[in-house]
Amino acid sequence: MASSSPVDAGLMAPPSASMADNAAKPPVAIVCIGMAGSGKTTFMQRINAYLHEKKNPPYVMNLDPAVTHSPFQSNIDIRDSVNYKKVMEEYKLGPNGGIMTSLNLFTTKVDQVMSILEKRATPDPENPAKKPISKILVDTPGQIEVFVWSASGTILLESLASSFPTVLAYIVDTPRSSSTSTFMSNMLYACSILYKMKLPMIVVFNKADAKDPSFAKEWMTDYESFQEALTEDENNNAFGGGEGEGGGGSGYMSGLINSMSLMLEEFYSHLSIVGVSSLYGTGIDEFFAAVEQKAEEFKQDYQPELDRRRAEREEVKKKAREKELAKMMKDMNMGNPTDAGPFADIKDVDDGEEPQPLSSDEDDDEYNIDEDDKEGLQARYEAAMQNTDSTTADASFAKYLHTQQR
Repeated sequence: MASSSPVDAGLMAPPSASMADNAAKPPVAIVCIGMAGSGKTTFMQRINAYLHEKKNPPYVMNLDPAVTHSPFQSNIDIRDSVNYKKVMEEYKLGPNGGIMTSLNLFTTKVDQVMSILEKRATPDPENPAKKPISKILVDTPGQIEVFVWSASGTILLESLASSFPTVLAYIVDTPRSSSTSTFMSNMLYACSILYKMKLPMIVVFNKADAKDPSFAKEWMTDYESFQEALTEDENNNAFGGGEGEGGGGSGYMSGLINSMSLMLEEFYSHLSIVGVSSLYGTGIDEFFAAVEQKAEEFKQDYQPELDRRRAEREEVKKKAREKELAKMMKDMNMGNPTDAGPFADIKDVDDGEEPQPLSSDEDDDEYNIDEDDKEGLQARYEAAMQNTDSTTADASFAKYLHTQQR
């Protein structure tokens, strides 16, 4: 399997007055998620070009191992680390299984990825002209469920969100969502992603040049407008099964969609809605305005929850360390200060002094470990346990997969 280090393009930019602000303000990670054919890759190309035009080049990550041609350059590309075709051959997998396994293997490098991103997010004292990044763009596989519902996708997103404000951009194919049934299907999928990932989301209605997305915005903000469209689809037999409510599955479908629209009303209130044309670039300004809004929302609403969950995980790890330490001390008889156990044969030796064996007439109590020595040993052990890389520990499943390929 081919493997190489991630490539850091390090695009240069002239010094600006905002460099101090960028140093204090962490970059925003924009994770683009969308169904196959929604125009996600074209959208990524458009926002990448937009930021370059603004003299604010982003840091780009490609997490799609199966893409054969990318219209934009990636600073970190999963294809540099994992050979998708060889993964399929080696593990005898189909396309979706190959993508998922490739993501799992790439997740073993998540600590390296985060190290690179954090380094690029801070000013370089040796090269002051190198501007810290302010945006991180992440392209994901078109097989949306492979990323959203896999352990590797969760690990990658949680790693990003632990260091940077992270926003999900859910790309919707506007022309294909013009009927109430397909629109509702898209919204339900967006809802499931939002509550699975627990990150702020922007719904991007793409291909606005082919179909004006104003109808979708109206449906999401005006319940009566959606009801009128639903009735029109039902009268036009859009759901099949005959004419009107008495025609087979038509009445069932309209009732189901109506119920779901009521349920999603609260969901809509937490979304930002933007219509864009990736082909012509319209709506991109509104998209980045929504990104800034969601980044602030991340800090206020999502960051405390992430910190709480992280504190809970650390507390669990701390209790596990304390339990292991107590067991070790018990095994070493450290609980009884008069019983030195296996340490009875160990003596502190100064530099240059030869260790002397115990004589038969020496008092064993002279060589017992005192309280200071015991506390020092315990402190050193706890320090060693606390130095364990938590990010690496969280990716234990992916590391297991990585070792299995060898």
